[in-house]
Amino acid sequence: MAALRERLAIPVLAFGGILMAVMQTVVVPLLPDLPRLTGASAGAVSWMVTATLLAGAVLTPVLGRAGDMYGKRRVLLMALGMMTVGSLMCALTSQIGVLIVARALQGAAAAVVPLSISILRDELPPERTGSAVALMSSTVGIGAALGLPLAALVVQYANWHVMFWATTALGVLGTALAWWAVRESPVRQPGRFDTLGAFGLAAGLVCLLLAVSQGGTWGWTSPSVLGLFAGCAAILVLWWRQQLRAERPLVDLRLAARPRVALPHVAALLTGFSFYGNSLVTAQLVQAPKATGYGLGLSIVATGLCLLPGGVTMLLLSPVSARISAARGPRVTLALGTAIIASGYVLRIADSRDLWAIILGATVCSIGTTFAYSALPTLILRAVPAGQTASANGVNVLMRTVGQAVCSAAVAAVLVHHTSLVAGAPVPTLHGYLLAFVMAGTVALVACAAALSIPTDPASRETPRTRRPAGASRDEALEGA
Repeated sequence: MAALRERLAIPVLAFGGILMAVMQTVVVPLLPDLPRLTGASAGAVSWMVTATLLAGAVLTPVLGRAGDMYGKRRVLLMALGMMTVGSLMCALTSQIGVLIVARALQGAAAAVVPLSISILRDELPPERTGSAVALMSSTVGIGAALGLPLAALVVQYANWHVMFWATTALGVLGTALAWWAVRESPVRQPGRFDTLGAFGLAAGLVCLLLAVSQGGTWGWTSPSVLGLFAGCAAILVLWWRQQLRAERPLVDLRLAARPRVALPHVAALLTGFSFYGNSLVTAQLVQAPKATGYGLGLSIVATGLCLLPGGVTMLLLSPVSARISAARGPRVTLALGTAIIASGYVLRIADSRDLWAIILGATVCSIGTTFAYSALPTLILRAVPAGQTASANGVNVLMRTVGQAVCSAAVAAVLVHHTSLVAGAPVPTLHGYLLAFVMAGTVALVACAAALSIPTDPASRETPRTRRPAGASRDEALEGA
């Protein structure tokens, strides 16, 4: 039985990562109908997306640090539990206030992937870590590609609460499997949790992401948005000073400032931006009315199916990205991935009218994302001590989230300024979409340059005290730790 649990640990963790991505996307098909279903305004309904974004950004580094200190499996189960409770609350209510709180709870699932990657580093022998980490990284795209069409089908043919009952059942299954199959890592960094640092980071991130996500609605020069940006800057400056003085900081800024850690974080920010532009723009473009001259007028179900090949490709190519990292190093894999993303946008610019060309370009972007996302955690794992892997990977995932939020705001700003009237309603022009592709492709090239600037990996830092050797028992690992 113990051997079976060990063999199933990787698939179970990957299932948790897929669940996390599914939870983030299932609400998308509902957004147009939620004002009618809940009796709330469109502005209030938009907070069902914003709350998840804010909670995920805040909780990912916090839960990552807690995992390093108190046990990664324990915190992983807590994150999965919060996600499941949030889904159950959505299934039981139509009150917009409760739904927003529930979606915030689901945002805790964003910590699942960095915690899982850290568990894999601690538990697996070196020769298996690369492929396992690549699989975990690809779950983000796989879950998003699966979640959109499945949620759209449920919404189209059943009551919308059924979708959340289904995700609740999946959440219970994922939590139970993780409790059964995943063992607690012996690698920890004990000490007092930096509560002040956690609150400071949370306040700064909330100000930043709230301004970015609501800037288009409130106005970029409105007092509210400008005040949020100013508050973010002031809070993060104070937080930075507090972290440098803290004995056990939430984020080790001295470590994070080293080029081998800082540059992967910068690359994560840029890659998150360029990756998100693909799915965000594709979904809008193919649903545009045929009267625009370029739109295909597809349903949300058909739109999800257009993105599905990219998700399947990410699953199939994750072992390939691991082999490239093993042979050439994750720095090369990251540079290759971001270059492929840029080439995918070249295809999108060349032809965004034919469905086959749209699917091909989107799939190429997904291939590049597979390589880039699999390389980023590997770069972090090689650059930080074993006792800080969860918190460092949490910061890396946070940077991706910030990149996606900035991309959403930037794409919205571009499309709003390039519209034409179709049947009396403003609709983005094809030129606006092409400008968005140019912007995302350019950011991908900058990410490629950042990847190539990362210093070459020195000799491996792994030692028997930080890594459980192949064939070693858990008790032996505990003694070594």
